[in-house]
Amino acid sequence: MSNPPDLIDGRAVAEKVYAELRGEIAALKAEGITPGLAVVLIGDDPASRAYVRSKDKMCRELGLHSVKLELPAETTQTDLLAHVEELTRDPAIHGILVQSPPPKQIDEGAIVRALGPAKDVDGFHPLNIAKLALGDASGFVPCTPLGCLRLLRESGVAVSGAHVVVLGRSMIVGKPLALLLMQKGIDATVTVVHSRTRHLAEITHTADVIVAAIGQAGFVRAEHVREGAVVIDVGINRVEDAAAPRGYRLVGDVAFDEVAPKTAAITPVPGGVGPMTIAMLMANTVKAARLSSSGAGGAASR
Repeated sequence: MSNPPDLIDGRAVAEKVYAELRGEIAALKAEGITPGLAVVLIGDDPASRAYVRSKDKMCRELGLHSVKLELPAETTQTDLLAHVEELTRDPAIHGILVQSPPPKQIDEGAIVRALGPAKDVDGFHPLNIAKLALGDASGFVPCTPLGCLRLLRESGVAVSGAHVVVLGRSMIVGKPLALLLMQKGIDATVTVVHSRTRHLAEITHTADVIVAAIGQAGFVRAEHVREGAVVIDVGINRVEDAAAPRGYRLVGDVAFDEVAPKTAAITPVPGGVGPMTIAMLMANTVKAARLSSSGAGGAASR
């Protein structure tokens, strides 16, 4: 019989990140700088509202300056751009995040470009993506990929030289994670697979580490995973469950019960990658404040 897998506890690792950040925040405040994050929510999607509440709560717990701007669902692109421009000019705000997904009338890419690379703590501005590809540490890495890497490191997973298979090619997780893992000094060998990949199970079965970010509940099954692999489950999906208090339960992209026994380590859902995304958003905000104090942030925005 195989040994039970190690559960990779995202909440515990997030707390370690916060402990580190408290020291950095105290040092910045001693210089007269309080890191500031503005989160913009358009509409009243319940999941987005819950995420925004979590981000605002963590800002306050860490002693960051927090601005939560809630706009109606019918907000126009022009109005949103005006709000973003105002926040961009505000020296008390070091990071700006427009909660995704916005309503259909909003061009998300145009909004990200408008807020500029120096305050793009989500890491989606073209210049930040370019810096990630170039290995330039002055840019911002998207929060979820950054959180995945931190989980692997804190769990003692040897990423250098390992074969990592990333399921999913989104700009939020798959593409930036592949770029991050390939960087010199991290040194993973990365394969990206997706919904059109042929012989997918054959490829994933060769992986030392699988990162599932494909957006389908229970997509990764036992046949996709070799014995002793490490599995990072980025997915978060609502599945109807009449027995659950809210009528649904949250599950990942991995069929946990059948995959977990084959793994050396695996993230649960919830409690795995999710807490790390918010932790790395806070880390990026503190980094933005630090860069602005040194003048690097201003240079990036010009």
